[in-house]
Amino acid sequence: ARGKIITPLKDRIGSEIMTHYPETVELGMAITQQEAWTARGHRPVRVPDFIAELVERVAFAARVDRRVDKRSGVSQRMPISVTENVVSNAERRAVATGDAEIVPRVSDLYAALPAITGKLELEYEGELVGGATIARELIRKAADETFEERAGGVNVDEIVMWFDEGGALQVADDAKADVVLQGFDVVPDLLRIVHNTGLAREDDAPQAVAGCELVLEALVARRRISRSDGGRYTRAVAEPRRRPNQDYFGGGLG
Repeated sequence: ARGKIITPLKDRIGSEIMTHYPETVELGMAITQQEAWTARGHRPVRVPDFIAELVERVAFAARVDRRVDKRSGVSQRMPISVTENVVSNAERRAVATGDAEIVPRVSDLYAALPAITGKLELEYEGELVGGATIARELIRKAADETFEERAGGVNVDEIVMWFDEGGALQVADDAKADVVLQGFDVVPDLLRIVHNTGLAREDDAPQAVAGCELVLEALVARRRISRSDGGRYTRAVAEPRRRPNQDYFGGGLG
């Protein structure tokens, strides 16, 4: 199993040593920060600490998900690879928009889906659902845990009410931070929560965008609002009940 077995020890004395499974999120973040390639020569990179935590929590969530094969496991290579892909997508955006600094957002994790699915070995139940679907669920679960850790108990009813009353927000992952922030500013209480909980300073638009996305992703995880695969946030929509083999047979076996 990846990250668990040092082959000579396993073959000769039947021992397994946990080599790539940090016990805490903080330790995992430290390992990822040490090992991931994030320095890009032409522009400075600034990864918000809650983005680094979110990436790490994706791996922790995957390790306990019953749909993920525990024998293969989810090693520290996942958050390392995801971090590198997240920074690369943020770098692509900075080059396209001319931003002087590379600052990843939550939406960059969706661009890094292959880095998540490529590190998951699924059980039969997981194969029926599909790796991409599971990866999106892991991102949202991790976002909720990260937000709860940093702003647990904060009142988000005004945000939810805005969406319930027909508000909708399309978030493009390739737009400048100032432009995206104008859209977030329309949503009542969203920026106030980001600033008051310390997710971002009022003069830090790039990190404020990442913070706003974290709040919205947490609400999606709680099913208080919905998010399309294209990044459009709307009122909560009941998810359709999946039937067995739906991904394979286009509608399932009835």
